[in-house]
Formats: sequence, C-alpha cells, structure tokens
Amino acid sequence: MTTSNMPMNSNQLYHWHADNLLTATQSINSQWHGKTDDIQRINATHITTDTRKIQAGDIFLALKGENFDGHDYVTVAVEKGAVAVVVSQLQAVDVPQLLVSDTRLALGQLGAYRRNQHPNLKVIAITGSSGKTTCKEMLGSIFNRIAPTLMTRGNLNNDLGVPMMLLELQDNQQFAILELGANHVGEIAYTTQLVRPDVACILNIGTAHLGEFGSRDNICLTKAEIYQGLTSTQTAIIPKNDDYADKLYAIAKQYTKQIICFGANIQDEVNLTISAEDVTVEAEYSKFTLVIDKKRVAITLPFAGEHNISNALASASCAVALGVSIEDIAIGLSTAIPPKGRLNIQAFGQHRLIDDTYNANPHAVRAGVQVLKKQQGKTMLVLGDIAELGEATTAEHYQLGQDIAKMGIDTLYCVGEFTKNTVAGADAIGGLHAEHFADKTSLFESLRQQLSQGQTQTWNVLFKGSRTMQMESLIKDLLAEI
Repeated sequence: MTTSNMPMNSNQLYHWHADNLLTATQSINSQWHGKTDDIQRINATHITTDTRKIQAGDIFLALKGENFDGHDYVTVAVEKGAVAVVVSQLQAVDVPQLLVSDTRLALGQLGAYRRNQHPNLKVIAITGSSGKTTCKEMLGSIFNRIAPTLMTRGNLNNDLGVPMMLLELQDNQQFAILELGANHVGEIAYTTQLVRPDVACILNIGTAHLGEFGSRDNICLTKAEIYQGLTSTQTAIIPKNDDYADKLYAIAKQYTKQIICFGANIQDEVNLTISAEDVTVEAEYSKFTLVIDKKRVAITLPFAGEHNISNALASASCAVALGVSIEDIAIGLSTAIPPKGRLNIQAFGQHRLIDDTYNANPHAVRAGVQVLKKQQGKTMLVLGDIAELGEATTAEHYQLGQDIAKMGIDTLYCVGEFTKNTVAGADAIGGLHAEHFADKTSLFESLRQQLSQGQTQTWNVLFKGSRTMQMESLIKDLLAEI
C-alpha cells in the first residue's frame, strides 16, 4: 500500500500558524489583515485551493488563472469552515486574510517552505516525455518497503500540482517521489527549485507537447532544467540509449559530479551505468538480469513491453543513488503494480483488451504496438488523436501510420480529426486493414461487430489516444455488454 492511500495520523501532519505562513511568503510582500486574536489562533493542517474539498479548519488559497478566479469562491470557503484565506485582493469576509502580491507564487513558496521544514527527506524528481507515472509506481514499490513515502497523485506534476504535493508531506515520510511535467519552457526550472531533489531523473526525450516547444531540441533543454535543482553531491540520472544522452550529460555535469546512466552497459565518464541483460519480453511481463556495477540479480517485471524495462532501469538508478541494495530493488520491481490505463490487459470473452488510454504521444504509441505484437492471435490498434503536436501534427500522425504498418499488426481503427493522416500513412505502406471513423459511436459499432464474428478467432485490441479523446469509454462500453 502506498502512503498516499494510508490514513493520516494528525501527529504526522504539519501545522500552519500565522508566523510560518507569513515567513514562507515574505518575499511576495505578504501581510496579515483581520482581527489580531483570530490571526494568532490559526492552527491548520491543510491548505487547499478547491472549495469542493475544503473542510472546517482548513486554509483556502485563492488561485487566479486565465479562465478562473479563486477569489470568487472565498465566501464559499469561509462558509465551509475555512479559518483563513490567502488572497491577492482583500475580500469581504470575517476571517484572517494573508494578502500577497501573487497567490500562484504564494502556493509555490508555501510548498517550498514545507519541503525545507523536512531536512531529512530524500526527494526523487522524475521527468520525461513518457513513463513518468509508471516509473513513479515502480519507485513507490521499492521505497514504501523501506519507509513511508510521498508520491505524486494523479497529474499533479505542473507548477501548481508540485507545490500542492509538497503541502501533503507528513513528518514521518522519509522519501518523496515527485513527477515534474512541463508544457512550457521554464516550468521545470521553477518546480525543481521548489522540491530540491536529491536525485533528478530524465526518462527520455520524446515528442510530447511538441506543439508548445517547437522541437525536440527545446524539449531536451526543458526536461534538462530538472538538473538545475541539484548540488554537486547530488545525483543526475541519464537515459544512455536516448539520442539526446550526450546533450543531457553535458548539461548535468554543469550542476553535479554524480551521474548515473541507465541503458547500454557502457562505462565512461559517468559514475555508474545500470543495464539489463538476458532480456525476455512476453505478452504480459518481462524477464531480465539487472546489472549494477558487478552485481547481478534476475527480475520478473509484471509490466508489459520492452520500454518498461527501461523504466525499471531508471527506477533502479534512482534507488541506487539513495543507497538501496540491489536485493531490495529487485523485490520492489518484481512486486510493482502497473498504474491504471497503462497497458492493463483484461478479458472480453475470448478476446483481450489492452487499456493504454491514459495519454498518448507518438513514442508511446509505438511502444504500445510493440506490446500488442507480442500477443497471440489477431492484433488491432484503436487509436484516437494525439494532441499538442503543433505544426508537426499532420506529419507526426502520417509518419506514425507508416510506422504502425511496418510493425505488422492486422488492423488499425482510427477516430478523430488528425488520425485521418495516420490511416493515410498506413495505407501508403499497406499490409494491414486501416480505417478511419467519423466518431467513436461508429467505431464502436464496427469494433463490436468485428469481435462478435465467429468464436475461433482471438483478437487483441490496444486502445490508445490523448487524454482529450477519452478512449477508455470504448472499453467501458464493450465491457457493459458482457
């Protein structure tokens, strides 16, 4: 069980008072307004930005964005029992108000202050174009065996989510595993300074959010911002097999002398390379020998796909950096559970549905198809649009169709505006049946008909698409008919 699912003990929670709230935010001109007695009585264990989740005794922080303004909900927060509010504009409420110049920055500074009040905490920060959540779950399986561990929940990995996670730190937690995501330059530079990682790991440089960054070169530079939070004695983790490995190494060594590579078993200037040998990839799991320096241990990894061996090596690298033994790493990896929506396989009659719907980028789609190819029987990819590719959208979808056709699956069903190009790319290569549907309803009808034909043919169906496509609804609708 991960600590994020464990009940909180009030003795382990951090307490916010007027003084530490003011100290944490003093650089943005914070000032208390309200009755002196009420200000002095503040004693809260939760700071929240969501009035739907607020409880009596909490502090409400009013975030302001392009399409929302938390100040509109301050009255609701007070009605629900907020004992104080953090605002950038004074409100007509009868509770203490901490007035700051920018509540978004206040959230970051409160999160950083909380992290700094936990000096013995060991923090692993992870970024990459894909695999962050899977790697986080693998690390959670390793570290939760050792001590209570904080782990990023859901998609709380941006400039708002990261400080929110830091505010959840409990005093008994000895490790924190935090995802750092980005959709613009400078975002990771900001969050890595908040979390002050002991270990900073980059999993890969892909094409996620290509539209925002413009090129993989810019994605590389943005992901490499994670190393800016390191001191010379802390550890940078680099994906040796990535074609940006040399550039990442050059950047990392500007901040630290401690560098670990995972992937190819090549000893060079880095302190250590962690690799896999004797690799066997099956339909639902993999076997390999984990090699750390001169030590070796056999691992059965309960995750589908060769790309997840890379995630396992990244996890092992992070653990080694914090002194975890190869034996404990092996146990943690062997007992890790794949997160929901990441290559989860379930039966549908004699067929198999592979749910990889959490999100998508071209790199992740190719990795998913590699898993699909390992299955016994007929193979089908059901693909929705891939978002955030910017000016490269048409070309990336077309190239993906060509690559899918070359990988040798039987059928490609597509839905969405952009996957018309994927079908065109697949048709240009040939060798499979590729079809585009106007909407998920028409795709579902064709899919259901295909799966109901005959009882001698087993289909393996991989579902993939960006979060906006909600491709998991097709799986839900199919299972509802059992």
